[in-house]
Formats: sequence, C-alpha cells, structure tokens
Amino acid sequence: MIPSIPLIDFQNVTVRRGGRVVLDGITLTIAQGEHAAILGPNGSGKSTLIKLITRELYPSIKPEPWGLRILGRDRWHIFDLRHHLGIVSNDWVQMCTRDYSGYEIVLSGFFGGVGIWPNHEVTPQMEEKARAVLDLLEISHLAARNTNEMSSGEARRILIGRALVHDPQALILDEPTSSLDLHATHELRKLLRKLARAGISLLMVTHHLPDIIPEIERVVAIRSGRIYRDGPKDQVLDATTLSAVFGLPVEVLFRAGYYHVL
Repeated sequence: MIPSIPLIDFQNVTVRRGGRVVLDGITLTIAQGEHAAILGPNGSGKSTLIKLITRELYPSIKPEPWGLRILGRDRWHIFDLRHHLGIVSNDWVQMCTRDYSGYEIVLSGFFGGVGIWPNHEVTPQMEEKARAVLDLLEISHLAARNTNEMSSGEARRILIGRALVHDPQALILDEPTSSLDLHATHELRKLLRKLARAGISLLMVTHHLPDIIPEIERVVAIRSGRIYRDGPKDQVLDATTLSAVFGLPVEVLFRAGYYHVL
C-alpha cells in the first residue's frame, strides 16, 4: 500500500530567476512509491523544479495559498533530506568525477560531500552497505578505479550508488542519459528498471522520450514554466501534446515499451 503522505506536495509555487518567472503557479503532488517523469524542452523549468525538491532553490513569490512540502514537511535540514531523496544530476557527476575511487565516492554519500576525509568516521556498517550497493548495481569491479578514469556511463552508475547508500524513498534523476553513448544509455535504462522493480521510487526529469522506462506510468509535461498536461503516459505522450510542448510537429512511435518521436 502506498503511504498517504505524498513524496512531494507543491501548491501554487512560483519561482522568479534573473527577473524572469521560470515556474508559474505549479501545483503538483507525487505519491511515495510512484514512478513519474517530468518532461519538457530545455528552458521549460524542469531543472528549477528539481532544485525546489532538493532545496537548492526556494519560491521567490509566495501568493496565497501556497505550499512546498516534502514528505509532509515544509522545513528540512538539507543534509537530513538527502537521507530520503537520492539525487543524480549532471552537476553531481561533474563534482564526483575526480581522483577518488568509485568505492570512496559511494561511501561519501553518508557524509554529503565528495570523497572520504580524515574527520569522517566510517563505520563497518557503512562499509558493508557501500559494498552491497556496488554489488546491487553490478559495479564492484569499479570500486578501486578513480572516477576521473571512468567512462560517463560508469561514473553515472557510481553516482547512483552514492545516492542509494541511505536507502532513500526516491531517486531523483535529472537528464539521466545526458552525455552517454548508445551502449551506456541501454545499460543505464536496464539498471533503472531493476531499481524500479525493487521498490525504489523514481522521479525523472528529461526532454528525451526514450528515457521514460516502461515502469514509469505517469508523465507531467511542462511548457514555459507551467504544467501543460499531467496523467498516464499513454495519454500524455501523444502527437498533439508533444507538438504543443516542444513547439514543432512530431509523430509518436511506441515500440517495446518505449516512446519515440519522429
């Protein structure tokens, strides 16, 4: 049974950045255990929405009524929030691609930073969990290799491992296949399907339809900072909706559980 407290509950949320409204009156509720995708073109407000969830940004305009709750709470210490939400973004990929081993990067998820420092108290339980996550993701062979010597796909898997060490309620993925080649993209989608089937809630932000794996059943389409359409993916991912969201005529092809545009 899905818990009654939503994972996220945004009511009438507006964000202005650089003198421009980038999110305009967003109302969005996503349940715990739900797999959902936020879909839209570059500049539509998708990444800003993720930064609201991770508390990197706050609404700059607060009309009444409004609300911004994560797991039923409107106030979070950002370190505590990371225990509940695993974040995988291109910003974190860049920060973690350094001369630290894959094992150190995964283990550093317990401390909210990058790498292991002398003041970090690493317990046997942490070490055991880090190894278990590496095994789950089938990347134990990357444990001793530095992340700046890995391919983009390998580094992305290590970052997912870092996000999973706390057994978060949800994994937040921002453009997960960005910079990946065809093979790495295929392997990452297989991994995300495995995690979804294991009960880890996925919230994915993307502009690329094939990123929306079969386990994701809900799609929220965003255009110009507003929710244009929200519902089951077979109702949202149609030619009329996608043509309006992306601003050009498209045809939609469904094949083997995935959607593509032509």
